[in-house]
Amino acid sequence: MGTQHNAPDGLARALDGAGRGALDGVRVADFSRVLAGPYATMLLADLGADVVKVERPDIGDDTRSWHPPADHDGTSTYFLSVNRNKRSVVLDLTTDAGLEQARALVARSDVLVENFRPGTMERLGLGHRELRARHPGLVYCSISGFGSGAGAAIPGYDLLVQAVGGLMSVTGDAAGEPVKAGVALVDVITGLHASLGILAALRHRDATGEGQHVEVNLLGSLLSAMVNQASAFAVAGVVPGRMGNAHPSIAPYETFPTADRPIAIAVGNDRQFAALAQAVGDPALAAEDRFRTNTDRVAHRAALRDILTERLGAAGADHWAAVLLAAGVPAGPVNTLDEAFAFAHELGLPGIVDIPAAAADGGAADPSRQVANPIALSGTPARYRTPPPRLGQHTAEIFHPASDHG
Repeated sequence: MGTQHNAPDGLARALDGAGRGALDGVRVADFSRVLAGPYATMLLADLGADVVKVERPDIGDDTRSWHPPADHDGTSTYFLSVNRNKRSVVLDLTTDAGLEQARALVARSDVLVENFRPGTMERLGLGHRELRARHPGLVYCSISGFGSGAGAAIPGYDLLVQAVGGLMSVTGDAAGEPVKAGVALVDVITGLHASLGILAALRHRDATGEGQHVEVNLLGSLLSAMVNQASAFAVAGVVPGRMGNAHPSIAPYETFPTADRPIAIAVGNDRQFAALAQAVGDPALAAEDRFRTNTDRVAHRAALRDILTERLGAAGADHWAAVLLAAGVPAGPVNTLDEAFAFAHELGLPGIVDIPAAAADGGAADPSRQVANPIALSGTPARYRTPPPRLGQHTAEIFHPASDHG
């Protein structure tokens, strides 16, 4: 799957690292920074791609300085969250020498990922059209906030997109202020779309030899990810509003107070509701006209909530979670993040993994703790080869092989 372009021996040797992932042999020149792009390229790196992260002199990726919190070396945990399995090179793209090195890197790459403001790469001579003429098999992925047309000048920050893209309008209590999601969810969704687009383009390239331009933007990704809420508007003209933790089309499907902390109950069908009614000691609820079907329950949501709140107040969330799950009702307490990782561990699911120092290739002295890749492949699983790199850690290795100490 790797490219066949000629390149300086040192660059070829540096980019031809061994691996046993599904994307072994795929080389990615990663000009992205902050979150959407780095998240996409980390997913590719976890699956075996050789990702070379291009960073600015002295500063590097903006998120290197986004702390607290930070690790023992002072590197922000934000940066660490999306940059493992990569190698870092420092290139000054404002100089001819830096641009020459960038072109050499691209010449030995299958994929280029960038999320500069639209037009920046073109001004640098690294735009899609120019590079495609030289490297017709290159998959070129551009990530923007609002596209490359009329929205090109609008900065692509996740909070801004959550606001103007409608997510905040459906998030929060009905009587309260619109609120954002607790993480930069739009960036993450966009990164997933970018990685999917890259894989599709690589599949096409392998079949035809032709690369293509993959373009994703934060606003479009959010509108797609709004799924049922967006469809309610597109199909029925319904403009949804904030409902707290309730669902516009299903009931009961929200959080409820208990004797100690909230519990989430996600009843998706009438059978589950009958099991819920039995479990809380009021089996007759399922036979009431108000609650017989999901449509009935949605119409009488407030009354149902009052009844369930009274019943659930008799015990704590852990008690009810055990009782309801045993009855086949999807339910669980509202966990803190440490409790969430503990729960995943109890279930035997990957949560936090350690990348040992022995695999760090000159990286941090202590093991790097990372959140596991959630994609399970039976033959070519994700591999945790190296922790996030220090700024410019691999510049000499890639561009100046004579000074390579590895």
